Amino acid sequence: MTIEQLVDKILENVGGKANVITATNCMTRLRINVKDDGAVNEESLKGLEGVMGIVHDRANYWEVVVGPGKCRKCADRCKDLGIPAAADATVGGDWKENKAAIKAGQKQSKLKEMLKTFGDIFVPLIPGVIAAGLCAGINTLIQQVFKTSAEAGWYIIVTSLLGLINTAFMTYLTAWAGYRAAEKFGGTPILGGMLGMITTLGGIDAISKVVHLYNETQPLDAILRAGRGGVLAAVIGVWFMCKIERAIRSKMPDSLDIVFTPLLTLIITLVPYILIVMPITGLISTALVKLVGAVALSESAIVRAISGYLGAALFLPMVAMGMHHGLVALYTVQLETFGAVFLYPALAMAGAGQVGAALAIYLKCKKCGNKRLQSVIGGALPAGILGVGEPLIYGVTLPMGKPFLTAGLGAGFGGAFVNFMQVASTTWGPSGLLGCFVMTAGKGGAALSVAWFVVGLVISYIMGFIFTNAMVKVEDVANA
Repeated sequence: MTIEQLVDKILENVGGKANVITATNCMTRLRINVKDDGAVNEESLKGLEGVMGIVHDRANYWEVVVGPGKCRKCADRCKDLGIPAAADATVGGDWKENKAAIKAGQKQSKLKEMLKTFGDIFVPLIPGVIAAGLCAGINTLIQQVFKTSAEAGWYIIVTSLLGLINTAFMTYLTAWAGYRAAEKFGGTPILGGMLGMITTLGGIDAISKVVHLYNETQPLDAILRAGRGGVLAAVIGVWFMCKIERAIRSKMPDSLDIVFTPLLTLIITLVPYILIVMPITGLISTALVKLVGAVALSESAIVRAISGYLGAALFLPMVAMGMHHGLVALYTVQLETFGAVFLYPALAMAGAGQVGAALAIYLKCKKCGNKRLQSVIGGALPAGILGVGEPLIYGVTLPMGKPFLTAGLGAGFGGAFVNFMQVASTTWGPSGLLGCFVMTAGKGGAALSVAWFVVGLVISYIMGFIFTNAMVKVEDVANA
């Protein structure tokens, strides 16, 4: 089935183009916002060739898992058909319809909604996160392997180019987050980007000294300093800014709007942002860092292993419930503070546990003759080995139930091992074999950190296979 045919079939089963408000892609899914959930034929949608699974965890919002690469092509096809992406959509239609849709969406937990919002802000940034992290990881490996070539021209050029790509993202991370937050909260994106960038500028230190919040002897311990609060401050500050912008715009004459609304919005936002939001979110960031230090960086190897096991074992359920989006805040805080992410390598083992589980199910499929499931696993397994786990989650393990549990139980052993060995990454996003290039920030050096990560993958493959093979019967697979 071509992309055009697949999109046509998807639209047909979600109630037609007229029922679709927006269509946007993430890493593996086509995210569709519809007017009427009742018009969606979920069973038919699940059965389409090329559809690996469906996620419907809130009203009027459907996620169709089609796999990496393909999801972007599907979103582009929707745009060609006149369906806007989420960031391009404008509020319209009958106000009662809009109110009903919003109220329906509020039925889910407030915590889950908050985490989902944070995830939505960062999903478009993931390509940059991955590119920057890969460049940092590869750069670290080059510098370790080719130490004697440090004066060579090729060495200087390559390491400088890789460093530029990483720095371009990391230096302005708060600006990217602020820009996306403004898009999400309905404000002017460039104003959000400006507020995010202000967070890291040196003028913050000058203000902090005047109001006696700066610590001259230990600048990193200052209540207020440049960068304090990081992306947490940027996201919360932009949310506050968007409310101010809407209030000002509602009173501003149209002829003066373009000049005075952005000016007043930034001026009014900036004082409480710098003096209240940044210090408070800075305290939250510090608490998160201490929490990570108490488990993932604990001097006790047993504590590290237990935290790694629990993290890897529980990560798949968090993904299924959409709770994993909240971890982005923890990742970014670690990256800003340590220059590395210590929790992510253990969580990345969850996908490897699924690979082991899928292999066990595949062999049972051959025994019972379940050609359909065998074909699904055959298509999803290569992506899972490379680190894209959603096709296996929504196409194999989650629909069957028990393998979803056994995959997590097996993955926990890999998570325990990599935390025990203190493997660390330069970013989050890549996992599986593709994750090797970013697992270079471990305590023992880049090469050793990568080696321990690979060992962790193998452990997760094996244990995921063993648990699934023992707990899932051939009859379970035959009826799947």
